[in-house]
Amino acid sequence: MAFPSAPSALWSVSLLTVLFAAAVHSNIIYDDDPLQPVTSDETVSVGGTVTLTCRVAESDNSSLQWSNTAQQTLYFGEKRALRDNRIQLHHSSPTELSINIGEVQLSDEGEYTCSLFTMPVRTARATVTVLGVPGKPQISGFENAVSEGSKVTLTCTSTGSKPPAKLRWYRGDEELPGRPQMVQPVPDDPTYNVSSELTLDVSRGDDNTFITCVVNHPSLTHGDKRSEQALAVLYSPDVQILPESNLPREGEKFYLQCSGNGNPKPTTFMWEKKDEELPPLAKVDGAFLRFEMLNKSDNGVYLCHADNGIGNNQGEYTLLVQAADNIADPTAMSTSSGVDHAVIGGVVAVIVFILLCLLIVLGRYLIRHKGTYLTHEAKGSDDAPDADTAIINAEGGHSGAEDKKEYFI
Repeated sequence: MAFPSAPSALWSVSLLTVLFAAAVHSNIIYDDDPLQPVTSDETVSVGGTVTLTCRVAESDNSSLQWSNTAQQTLYFGEKRALRDNRIQLHHSSPTELSINIGEVQLSDEGEYTCSLFTMPVRTARATVTVLGVPGKPQISGFENAVSEGSKVTLTCTSTGSKPPAKLRWYRGDEELPGRPQMVQPVPDDPTYNVSSELTLDVSRGDDNTFITCVVNHPSLTHGDKRSEQALAVLYSPDVQILPESNLPREGEKFYLQCSGNGNPKPTTFMWEKKDEELPPLAKVDGAFLRFEMLNKSDNGVYLCHADNGIGNNQGEYTLLVQAADNIADPTAMSTSSGVDHAVIGGVVAVIVFILLCLLIVLGRYLIRHKGTYLTHEAKGSDDAPDADTAIINAEGGHSGAEDKKEYFI
């Protein structure tokens, strides 16, 4: 304990200490006394700062004093008595004395005393509780990937908490029930080490899932502390066959791809055609089955077996090759449009046929009319000097012939 260097101050503090001790042993308690100091208990975490305040309702010009757990004077009024830079004056007045203790340690825990040096000396006590801050949790028990269906036991440990911290397990947002945690006191230290175990039956759905251990403690006022462990689960592949397109056409190139999502990824693939040999133009290329030129004979069910060293599974695909002329051309006209064109073409053909028939009939009529004219002209041409005379002669001759016919009758 250090005191002010002045001899008078040293004598005064020593005298006050003696008086304080006498008052303590006298066990005098004052109720409703305006000169009775009033304090409050405080809780602080290791490394934090605590403020101790002592007040009286009235002042009789007596000085207030704070003493530590070892009854060493910390402050007497505004005068520092103990050379500890962690302890600073916060506020001083005739009715109040407040001090700050910074960078609190576990050893600072205990009862602090406020005294008013009247006759007799009046005192009040404040209990300071120091919380041990737990360390970040550490998860152990998982080093290598495990196969699906296996059991995994994880252990979470946190040190340095006071009182003992609480540990909780989570998978995503789901809280998991761990075993009852173990609490171990630290030798020669007021803190505790806590640990908790969690056992899981892992499945393929747990692959790349994070398991979280969370520490809850009253000293963690700004959130909890946590650690995560990602699980790695080995499982056999789920296999499916993916076609190049959903419209395989005859005469075109085509391929099938074998896809597996196991852990690890499959590296070995085997292709076969169900109940048949693979077509001669089908070539196996690892995870691919390639067709150089599709044919109707390629139709059938194809199987792919994928192996990743953990297990083997198969997928299947039914190939239906469509004929090239049965494939709808997006640029072609619709069926109804084709029917309309056929009807129009038929009507045009009928019209053309009718016109040709009319031309033939008209031509024959004109030819026959011209022949009759030449015949009449020829009848009178022998004795006629010109065409008109020949026609007249022909008509007259015709009349004469009739007369002559009548004459013989």
